[in-house]
Formats: sequence, structure tokens, C-alpha cells
Amino acid sequence: MEPVTEIEDLLLQYHLRLQSTPTDFHRYIYESIDWTDKLVGIKGPKGVGKTTMMLQYIKEHFDNPDDAMYVSLDNLWFQSHSLQDFVKYYYIHGGRHLFMDEVHHYLHWQTLLKNFYDTYPDLQIVYTGSSMLRLKSGEGDLSRRLLDYTMAGLSFREFLEYEGVVSLPSVSLDELLSNHVQIAMDIKGKIPSIQPLFEQYLHHGYYPFYKVAKTGFENRLQKVVNHVLEVDYPAIDEVTISTIRKAKKMLMVLAEHVPQMPTMNTLYAQLETDRVQGLKMLEALERGGLLALLTDKVKSLKVLSRPEKIFLNNPNLMYALGSKTNIGTIRETFFFNQVSQVYEVHYPAKGDFLVADKYLFEVGGSNKTFEQIKDIENSFLAVDETEIGSRNRIPLWLFGFLY
Repeated sequence: MEPVTEIEDLLLQYHLRLQSTPTDFHRYIYESIDWTDKLVGIKGPKGVGKTTMMLQYIKEHFDNPDDAMYVSLDNLWFQSHSLQDFVKYYYIHGGRHLFMDEVHHYLHWQTLLKNFYDTYPDLQIVYTGSSMLRLKSGEGDLSRRLLDYTMAGLSFREFLEYEGVVSLPSVSLDELLSNHVQIAMDIKGKIPSIQPLFEQYLHHGYYPFYKVAKTGFENRLQKVVNHVLEVDYPAIDEVTISTIRKAKKMLMVLAEHVPQMPTMNTLYAQLETDRVQGLKMLEALERGGLLALLTDKVKSLKVLSRPEKIFLNNPNLMYALGSKTNIGTIRETFFFNQVSQVYEVHYPAKGDFLVADKYLFEVGGSNKTFEQIKDIENSFLAVDETEIGSRNRIPLWLFGFLY
């Protein structure tokens, strides 16, 4: 590789990206991140706004942009320059705040970060990576050095703020269950008609890039899915082309059947794979933010266990990938996606979801009854097409206010 003698190309790209970064809306974890820690990691599914959030922090906290430096490790510049030489060059020229995007695109990134941490005592590094990332104990041990965060897509609450409709705080599950009528009435006082906005969110509101994709949103989301499978997956798990093809096929087969669980042996035979490899692919698709696996509490403690139900990660993916978009499945997918970002969710003996090992939920339309979960303590209905609930009947959209 060529020695690093100049970084003008990287600086130009950094300045252009920083200039075009909006600061009028911040993601839910922006204020909770300790940006001053020496090593900060932020991971999350592709397309949820990690890069924008990192650039926002630079823009808002450095009077001189060149007191910090942003680089993306999928930049072609790093095909002919080493990251080690770049960091050394940056440091000896006075740089102390380095923001690195897409770290999983660089081989042995974990070992390199450990070395940077140990070699440059006053260098602060913030990095982002795919939600598929996992620290490997066999490589550089970052566990004692790293402060890491996981970022999900937009909640329904964030979507409303992002759209300029209303800015409201999140609520805890206990607040929601005990005071949902008053909470819904307060929100309704600011938003006369919630259901149309909720339906927009289900179609395109989880990924912030919908604003620039506009009519091409579903096509853009399909490209995100392909990138996760074709680029991120092999970069992180070092899988073969054959495994990538099987994972793609698995995703598309499941997209047609969620949440009804196909017979797993039949699915494995269809993919020409075995149980162990099939479960590994399921787990990788979940880490990549493409699937959501619902297990019972016992199975969730085991490695590579068969899930009770398989969902696509969020309703936007259902509209983009599935030819059949059953409204009941859309509702369950929304509930599971939003609640599981904040609380443990398991598959119960009765009902649809067990939350925080305490609260039982059935999800459905406005005509949903308690028949399936009657006489069970701490049981609730999450009902769609309902703007204000009553007693243990809670509007489904309100579960989008948990983060």
C-alpha cells in the first residue's frame, strides 16, 4: 500500500458530507451517548441514520470542523492506503478526535481498534458498524475498553417529530399501561387524526432515508437488504457465496409466510442445507436487522434454538419484500419491533406476546376481544384503528412511543 502523505481527498469528502448534514432532528439515542468516552461504538441496521447522527455531533460540538475527522472505511481510498498509517498520520499531525464509519469493511478492525486505543492514549475514537457486528474473543479484546450502543430505526414517536407534526417525549411501558387513556387524549389534542399518519409510518417510516427516496423507497429498501446480505454478511461472518444465496432465498421464502412458521426441515431441504447451518442463517438475518425471531423464555437462553415464530424485522420490510401483506401480521410485526427495542419479548403459552416476563398482550383490530386471554392477570389488548382506548384496551399506535 502507498504511504500516507496527504489526506486531501478524505478531507474534501468529509467537509462535503458535514456541510450537507441536517441538524433539525436527532435520533432517540443521541443525548444518551457519552460522546466523550475514549472508545465509543454505535451499531445498528443499515439505513437507520448512524452516519448522520455521528456527523451531527461533529457539526454541533466542534467550532472548527478540522478539530475532528470523519472517514468511512468502505471508501476506496483505503484500498491503497492502510488504516494504521492513516491513524498514525492523523495523530502526529495533531488529530485527537476520529470518527470512523462502517468499520466492518476493514479486515481485523477489532484488533486495530484495540491497538489504536493502547498506542494513542489521548486519541478519542467513535465508530459505527453493522448490527451484525459482534466482538470476537479470539481477536483484540475490546470488552474492557469499549462503550457501545445499539440503534434501531425510527419509532412512531420519532416519525411524528421527523415529519414536523409534533415533538413528544417517550413513555415507559408502566406509564403506558396505567395511564394510556390520558396519554392518548393529550396526544390527540395535538394531532387531530393519528391513524393516517400511523399507516404512513407502517409503509415507509422506519428508515429515515424515506424522505430522500420518496417514490423509490421500496426499491431503495430492497437495495439495503441486498447490501446487508451481499456486503455486510460476508465481511463479518466470512461466509461463502453459496451461503449468501441460501440466506437470500431463506429471507424471501420467509417473507411470503411470516409469521406462520414453515416446517423447518422442509425449509432446510428447500435451501439444501442442514439444521445447524439453517439456524445460523436465521440468526445472521436477525442480527442484520432483517428478521425478528420470537422464542419462548426457555429457548431464548439456548444457543441456536428453533424460534416459535419468525417475523420480518419491521412493517416497512413487509411492504418491500412480501407480495402478501396481511394486516394482522403487519400489526404484530409493529408491536414486536417497537416493544422489543426496550423490553424483553417472549412467546407465551397463551396470547401473542409476553413482555418483561410479566405483561401478556394480544394484538388485533378494533373488534379484538379478550376471549383468548380472559381471566389472565396483567393481560392487555393492543388494538389498531383505535385512537383512544379504555381500561386494558390500548391503541396499537401508542406502543410506538416507548423510545
